[in-house]
Amino acid sequence: MKLFVAKLNYSTSVESLQALFEGYGEVVSAKVIMDRDTGRSKGYGFVEMTHDDDGLMAISELNGAEFEGREIVVKKSEPRD
Repeated sequence: MKLFVAKLNYSTSVESLQALFEGYGEVVSAKVIMDRDTGRSKGYGFVEMTHDDDGLMAISELNGAEFEGREIVVKKSEPRD
């Protein structure tokens, strides 16, 4: 299950994002989206988890939770049109 994670602290690393979600199950990949012009984080990212149940648990536990000083948004990633 692919998750969309928003309102991240601009200093959040891929490693810390992955570590947060590993508390809920196996993480296939974690990515923090960077601005290609400035190289700075855009404040959101994606986490892919092996099992849907783990992803749903992470959503219920982490959506609205504080992480690195910011209240993050976690929801199922929807494909772009």
